[in-house]
Amino acid sequence: MLLLKKFIADIVDKCMSVFTMLPDGKTPKQSLYIAIAAAVTLHLMLAILLSLNSDSETKPKPVPQKQMQVIDAVVVDESKLKQQVDKIKKEKAAAKAREDKRIKELEKRAADAKKKRQQEADRIKKLENDRKIKEREKKKADDAAKKARAKAASEEKKRKQKEAERKKSEQAAAAAKAKRIKEEKAAAKAEEDRRKKKLAQEKAAEEERRKKKLAEEKRKKEAAERAEQERLLEQQMQEEMAARNSARNQQVMSEVDKYGALIVSKINNNLISDESTMKGKSCIVKVSLASDGFVVSATPDKGDRVVCDAAVKTIYKLQKLPVSSDPAVFSKMKNLKLTIAPEFN
Repeated sequence: MLLLKKFIADIVDKCMSVFTMLPDGKTPKQSLYIAIAAAVTLHLMLAILLSLNSDSETKPKPVPQKQMQVIDAVVVDESKLKQQVDKIKKEKAAAKAREDKRIKELEKRAADAKKKRQQEADRIKKLENDRKIKEREKKKADDAAKKARAKAASEEKKRKQKEAERKKSEQAAAAAKAKRIKEEKAAAKAEEDRRKKKLAQEKAAEEERRKKKLAEEKRKKEAAERAEQERLLEQQMQEEMAARNSARNQQVMSEVDKYGALIVSKINNNLISDESTMKGKSCIVKVSLASDGFVVSATPDKGDRVVCDAAVKTIYKLQKLPVSSDPAVFSKMKNLKLTIAPEFN
């Protein structure tokens, strides 16, 4: 029984040590939960211990004094627990007070910012109103100045009109006199001008004929040069075209030969041959192909009948033969003449 009580007392001490060993990183809420759990455990242990003590009082114990000492230790530990719980409550209250203070400061800063924004908006609005008032005043002044300028311009126009009429009458008199003198001089000059004009026209006509002749000669020369250049260019283009066509034809025929060899090889590989009847013999077969290589027809042209029959049967049995996907190459190989000559080792 003493060992059990000692064990329970150790557990109580460990529960009390929880309050002194709480990590600083825990929040007040987490610390409170830990303290409550420890307190519940502690009370359970105390209840068990007290129950054991009550049972021991009905039975004679050899050393009752030590049991009383254990009970005194438990009372001291419960006091420490209460102090620790009060401390946690105070810390929680202090944390809440700090949080409330922080929230109030944030609300105050938000209110100050809102007030500043409103003040700035009012200032901008006042500046905008002042600008509009100044614009109206400026427009009013500009309109007045414009009317004044228009009035002054009208008066100046009238003055200039009168001055122009006076000058016009003076000029009309002077013009009449000048006209008479001018007409007299003009008559004399007109005769001289007619004479000079006639000479100039004759000279200009001669010069025009000369220029036209030179221009025509130049035009004919340039036309001949252009015609020669065009002829040479056409000749060069035809030569280049012929060279390209020749190269293309060579390429096409090379492809035709390649596919022809592939077809003959495929037929020979699948041909059922008999050395006793086919050795040294051959057959030319006419083959018509579709664009996908399908055998449209296969007919003997000339050669050994046995080889021809075997070749035709083999071609129809294959059904498809290799063909080029190039339309130009296929157009040259869609109708082929194939020489089939069985080979024997």
